[in-house]
Amino acid sequence: MAKRTILTAPDPRLKAKGKDVDKVDGDIRRLIDDMLETMYAADGVGLAAVQIGVALNVVVMDIAQKEGKNDPQVFINPKILWASEETAKFEEGCLSVPDIWEEVTRHTAIRAQYLDRDGNQQVVEADGFLADCLQHEIDHLSGKLFIDHLSRLKRSMALKKLGKAKRQKELA
Repeated sequence: MAKRTILTAPDPRLKAKGKDVDKVDGDIRRLIDDMLETMYAADGVGLAAVQIGVALNVVVMDIAQKEGKNDPQVFINPKILWASEETAKFEEGCLSVPDIWEEVTRHTAIRAQYLDRDGNQQVVEADGFLADCLQHEIDHLSGKLFIDHLSRLKRSMALKKLGKAKRQKELA
């Protein structure tokens, strides 16, 4: 396993659309292990391969980490099959947009299909935090950041704040 560098906005590679994984093999499992190590090291609950510069449709998540537990989940080629009409605002942050937290409107429940770590087809019914996180990570696979859901003004303010923080970090 190896910790990878997480890209941060406005890196253009974050806008790349992921490609479906044809075969779940040792290379994909190594990528998954690296992604999990990277996510845990950054104290995140989700990470998409595009966030480490790999344009493949692979997502890792561990929402149990919020409670100090470990329950890693892997979603390869995830697709939303159904989304509830009901929506709610969730406060989101992102490892690729550090230190920015904003409310984003998402579907409260979804059904998604994906391949697991062993290449088996799975379907998950998700609501609450799991649904929010999965939608957030699937957005990454199509080149979309959570700040893209914000108004132009809020997105602009978030990017300015991010730029200022990067400059301060470089000076330190």
